Amino acid sequence: AVNTAMERLHEEFGEKFSQVFKTITVDNGAEFADFAQIEKYGTKVYFAHPYTSWERAQNERHNGLLRRYVPKGISIENFSDEDILWAADALNSLPRKNLGYCTPEELFEAFLDIVCAA
Repeated sequence: AVNTAMERLHEEFGEKFSQVFKTITVDNGAEFADFAQIEKYGTKVYFAHPYTSWERAQNERHNGLLRRYVPKGISIENFSDEDILWAADALNSLPRKNLGYCTPEELFEAFLDIVCAA
């Protein structure tokens, strides 16, 4: 499913894919077993060591934020796709101190404008 999602993103961004996704860091979970093939698009893939959450600090922070909507101990499978998309939209609309109090959504849109204009 992860590789399918990445293929869809590649279709969406086409030749700009590696400019939008310069690097991707994943863990060694089974869902990422064939993930290195994404490098064929020019994106560098890094594999974090098992049990080293500090290597993925931003990811762990976002997991903590997601817990506002999907409490720990409750399977994410209990939530509809719409619920998860709503939570993602809500999280991407939250201003972040480390982003100068801009939202991830604002900065990503501005970044895409630059990439697409080039």
